[in-house]
Amino acid sequence: MSKIFDILKKNNFLGGRTLKTGISVFITALICGFFNLPVIFAVITAVVTIEHTAADSIKKAAIRFPASAIGALLAVTFYAIFGKSAITFALAATLTIAICHKLKLDDGILVATITATAMIPDFQDQHFVSFITRLGTTSIGIIVSTVVNFFLLPPNYSPRIFQGINEVYGHAARLLERIIIGKNGEFVEKPSSIGRSYRQLTMHLEKTYQLSQYQREEWKYHRHTKDEMRSFQFAQKKLGALQQIAYHLGNLQYVQAKLSEFHSQERILIEEVTYSYIGILKDPAHHISEEHFQKVEKLDRLFWKWKQDHVEQDNHFRQHLPPQTILIYELLSFHDVLEELSEMCKSQQRIIYRCYMSED
Repeated sequence: MSKIFDILKKNNFLGGRTLKTGISVFITALICGFFNLPVIFAVITAVVTIEHTAADSIKKAAIRFPASAIGALLAVTFYAIFGKSAITFALAATLTIAICHKLKLDDGILVATITATAMIPDFQDQHFVSFITRLGTTSIGIIVSTVVNFFLLPPNYSPRIFQGINEVYGHAARLLERIIIGKNGEFVEKPSSIGRSYRQLTMHLEKTYQLSQYQREEWKYHRHTKDEMRSFQFAQKKLGALQQIAYHLGNLQYVQAKLSEFHSQERILIEEVTYSYIGILKDPAHHISEEHFQKVEKLDRLFWKWKQDHVEQDNHFRQHLPPQTILIYELLSFHDVLEELSEMCKSQQRIIYRCYMSED
C-alpha cells in the first residue's frame, strides 16, 4: 500500500494531504459502520480537519472537540424548543459561531457549525442520545484525522521551500531589470505592471515563509537529520536576505529618477551594475567577482559626487537626497545585501566540506 502511495505522490497525481484525507475518511467510515453509528457527521469532520502539519492537527483537535460539543448542545436545545424549523437552523448556526468566537475557539467554528446544523434533520426522540451520538461521531472524525495526520505520510516541505527560494531570487532578478532598465527613457515600464510584479514577489516570499513555518512545526514531532536541519537553517538565512532584497526593490520602484538624467558614463555604469546584480541573483552560489566590486566602488564615488554637486536645486531649496542620489543609494544598499548573501553561501560550502571530510 505504501508503495502505491509513493508512486501516486511522485507522479503528482495526489498530494500527501489529499491521500491522508481519503485514508481518514475510509477509516472513519469503517469505525462508524462497525459500531452502527451515523457515518455522515464523522466523515465530514474527517474531511475538514486534516491539517498541513501534525502539530496543527494536535493543537486544533483540542479546540475542535469542545467547539463541537457546544454546537451539538445548542442544536439539541433549539430543537427541543422550536422543533425542526428554519429558526432552529439559524439560531444553532449563529450562536455556535458567536460563542466559539467569544471563547476563542475559532479553529473549531467550522466543525462546530457543521455539527450543529447537520444533526437537526435526523434527531431522535431521545434528545440526550442524539447529542451523545452526534458528538461521538464527530469526535471519531477528529481523532482519526489527527492520528492519520500524525503517523502517516509526514510532510516534507523542504524541496518546495528550496524551489520557492530559487524562484523568488529569479523573480527578483527580473524585477530589478524591469525597474532600473525601465528608467532609461527608451523603454518605459508601466508603474502598475511593476507594482503587480512586486506584489507577486512578496506573495511568493510569504508563501515560502509559511512553508518554512510548517516544516519547523512538523519537526517538533518527527525526527530529522543534522543535514536536513543545516540545510533548513541555510534556507532561512537566504529567505532573510530575500526579505531585504524585496525591501530595496520596493523602494526602487518609487524612485522618481530616470537614467536619461545621468551623464552617459554614469548611465552606463548604473546599467552595468544592474546587470551584474542580476547575474549574482540568478547564480545559485551568488558569487561576486572582483570586477563587480570595482564597479560598485565607482558607483559609491558617483553617489558622493551627486550628493555634493546636486543638493541645491534651481529654486534654492536644499534637498539632501534628490531622486538620482536615492537611486544610487538603493543600488549600493542592494549590493550590501548581495555581499552578505555571497559570504553566507561561502560559509555554507565550508561547513559542508568540513562535514564531508569528517565523515571520511
